[in-house]
Amino acid sequence: MALLDLQGVTKDYPLGSTTVNALRGLDLSIERGEIVAIMGPSGSGKSTLMHILGALDAPTDGEARFQGQDLRDLSEDALVTLRGRKVGFVFQTFNLIQTLTAQQNVELPMTFLGVRRGERAERARALLAKVGLAERVGHRPNELSGGERQRVAIARALANDPEILLADEPTGNLDSETGATILRLLKQLCEDEEKTMILITHDPDAAAIADRIVRLRDGRVVEEVRHVH
Repeated sequence: MALLDLQGVTKDYPLGSTTVNALRGLDLSIERGEIVAIMGPSGSGKSTLMHILGALDAPTDGEARFQGQDLRDLSEDALVTLRGRKVGFVFQTFNLIQTLTAQQNVELPMTFLGVRRGERAERARALLAKVGLAERVGHRPNELSGGERQRVAIARALANDPEILLADEPTGNLDSETGATILRLLKQLCEDEEKTMILITHDPDAAAIADRIVRLRDGRVVEEVRHVH
């Protein structure tokens, strides 16, 4: 069974008196342990697809299954729990809370799941060490470089030991050298922690770390290319 399986997925958005067809009968399966890059021009449906893969939104029609479970059958509470436990999000803009330290930012997702304070702190410090920030646990985002902030964001995404990392343009706000370092880190973490990663990107260098590149155009998959590393 595929970890994620989309069959005939459409997504329509009302826009004034018209309807935007963001996804049009899209089929996509993602296996456990894969790194898949989703590419395509602006307006191709990448962001909409990301929201459905991350259980942030439901299809208008078709099936989106997570471990065999149709997401449309889940209550909003069940979807919140699924996102909290099963999916770790990494964003282009880091989305860190400026008033919290690196450690506190990483602890936050665990707080929502009721993890005890001591356990939260220990795991947050271990994750920050894993991403090379053992000496920066007490620093706030404005005291960190862009690359360091993205490392904090990656540690936070791993806080609840999710099965999937969903990375949306994770190098978009970084210079090329720092971006390359972040991509190597993400790939290594996926291998070490046996994670599945979905990488939304327009950057061929970022897509190069993937096992498979899926190209979208006008809400459909138009090409799939497998990499042999």
